[in-house]
Order: sequence, then structure tokens, then C-alpha cells
Amino acid sequence: MTPTEGPSPTGSDAGPAPQPGTGAEPVARGRTADEEATAGGGAVEDTSGEDVPGGGRRGDTVAAVVRQWQAVHPGLDTGPMEIIGRINRCAALLQQAEDAPLRRAGLSRPEFDLLGALRRTGHELTPGDLARETFSSGAAVTKRLKQLTERGLVERRGDTRDRRVVHLRLTDAGRDLVDAILPVQLAYETAVLSGVDGPEQGELAALLGELLSQLEGRLGVLRA
Repeated sequence: MTPTEGPSPTGSDAGPAPQPGTGAEPVARGRTADEEATAGGGAVEDTSGEDVPGGGRRGDTVAAVVRQWQAVHPGLDTGPMEIIGRINRCAALLQQAEDAPLRRAGLSRPEFDLLGALRRTGHELTPGDLARETFSSGAAVTKRLKQLTERGLVERRGDTRDRRVVHLRLTDAGRDLVDAILPVQLAYETAVLSGVDGPEQGELAALLGELLSQLEGRLGVLRA
């Protein structure tokens, strides 16, 4: 799963940590449909798993939200909500679940993204390069680099031609840490996705890739 910029890991509700590398670490518990509706002041319908219009299952939280909006505005086209709402909900739950191995290593997801960018590109990067690679702000990158440098995971080198430019690279300790965490992280993500069949995972990846490609090309226009 491609790392993206997101909030720091939330809490430690994933439960006791089993041995790394097993791929069977527990997934952090999100709120149930009952809890979500209670928090939003709405009623919860039967969650028997029956298929409902708009995709998903009756226990799908977004499906409940869509039904509520359709009751208030029967003529409203909720199609976009049924897609984007589910993407946002999945992202929030996955953020909690997949960061468990990183928390055990004392890293946040944004910090690991910086280390991963330095490792996978295989060469020195400037703070500006890292900001672009990790979809982060310059200020956020500067703060995280300071912490990673203090931990001895990243080292800085001044540019011989321009003192304003700084080049960054992993230390041996930083490289070893990334290489140790990545297999555990991938095994963990495999466990998280285990409920989705292999062919469906491929179809989902292709659809998300198509959507992401379009958004990366058009989002600036949409924001204007």
C-alpha cells in the first residue's frame, strides 16, 4: 500500500503485539455501525449482511448514512458519497490498523514515509524532494527530519556550492531499520486485506490506480 501523508497513528487499541513477521497481528478496532450511528444521532437498521443498493453490505456504515440522506432528500444522487465516503472510511480504519508495526518500532507513519523515500530512491534527497515524495508540507518535513536525525537514522550533508541546500541520506542504522520493518509491514497489510479475494484485490488496485491517476492530474483544477 502506497504510503501517503496522514495523521500520526492514533492510540494503541490494536491490542497486545504478537511476534513481528507472522502476518497475524491484530487489526485495530474501529467503531461498529451501531456506535457510528449512535455518535451521529441516527438509528441503525438491521446489520444482517444483506446486500443493499449502492454497493456494500447492510452493515456498511456508509450505506447507513446514505439511507439516512435518501430519506431526507429522496431525489438526491448519493452515488459520489457511496464511493468517496467508503474510501475515506477505509482510509481511516486502515490508518489505525496498518500502523501497528510502526508504533512498535517507535515511528509514526509520516516518519516511516520519509525513511522509505530515502531507501527506495537509493540516493540523497533534499527536504524539498522529500516533501514532494511524501505529499507533505516543508515545515512538517523539517520537523520530522530533526527527530530522525537526532535518533541517528538520517544524516545531513551541506551542498558544497550552495550552503542553503541540504542533502539527506539514511545512516546504516536507518537503512537497517527500514529493511527490518518493511517485510513485517507488508505481512501486516496482507493480513488486513485477507478478507478480499486475490482477483478482487487486483481489480480494486486497478480501479483505485485509475482514480488516483485522474485525481493527480485534475485535483489542482478542482481546487481552483
